[in-house]
Amino acid sequence: MSSSEQKNEARGPNADQIEYWNGDAGEKWARHQDRLDVMLAPFSNALLMLAAVKPGERIMDIGCGCGATTFDLASAAGDKGRALGVDISAPMIARAKERAAALHSKAEFLLADAATHDFGATQFDVLTSRFGIMFFDDPVSAFGHIRKALAPGGRTGFVCWRPFRENPWAALPMMAALPHLPPQEPPVPGAPGPFAFDDANRFRDVLTQAGFRAIDIQPFDAELTLGAGADPVETALHQSLEIGPLARALKTMPEEKRDTITDAVRKALAANLKDGAVRLPGAVWLVSAKA
Repeated sequence: MSSSEQKNEARGPNADQIEYWNGDAGEKWARHQDRLDVMLAPFSNALLMLAAVKPGERIMDIGCGCGATTFDLASAAGDKGRALGVDISAPMIARAKERAAALHSKAEFLLADAATHDFGATQFDVLTSRFGIMFFDDPVSAFGHIRKALAPGGRTGFVCWRPFRENPWAALPMMAALPHLPPQEPPVPGAPGPFAFDDANRFRDVLTQAGFRAIDIQPFDAELTLGAGADPVETALHQSLEIGPLARALKTMPEEKRDTITDAVRKALAANLKDGAVRLPGAVWLVSAKA
């Protein structure tokens, strides 16, 4: 993407998200890429099974982050196929390209907003996303635009979070910190963010309005490893304070409050240490549809 195209997209409908993911948040995700890949591996594997990519197929991986799923999709597509990872975050796309070179992967990466980017005559057999589709300001318009890049009969494989309360990996640290935080604004249902599609009926309606058909949305649960190794509790603690809902709430907290919150979250995570690892449940929707 040229600098002028990047500026235009940064002024587009998803400008707030583009700014957010090109700042500290994107840098943190790139920095924690190895640990996040381990934590999210059960959902990456579920996505690969859902997408069921065949050799020679062309895949667009939306909100690809640092490329974990794109690399696996590229392997499944083989030498005659193609896997393009698209993301709005320059730090994460840069990390994905570094990894592609190191892995000698055929996966390609593009810094762009899939909701508005002109893919021209390019057509894909499969659209995939592991947690990259919940941040559109106007999801009906975004999915309608993305659908145009699907070949006739093309299909999707999306993974997105179910409700916050069903995801202790995020809810437990936040609940431990809540007594020490100022009153929190209640989330706006459906607003861009990790849990934008926690309501399966709303997501089905969005996809229907965007022109998709044969929509199927199924729940899937897995245990996520937040911390392992020499000091699993501290590893899980560091990740919980850096990434996720609690990280946003901590941004404006004074240092003395942060220390109290850190101790509370550490205690909550330690209570879930078993067999040398901190593991907490995660809950998602597996979403398939056709063009």
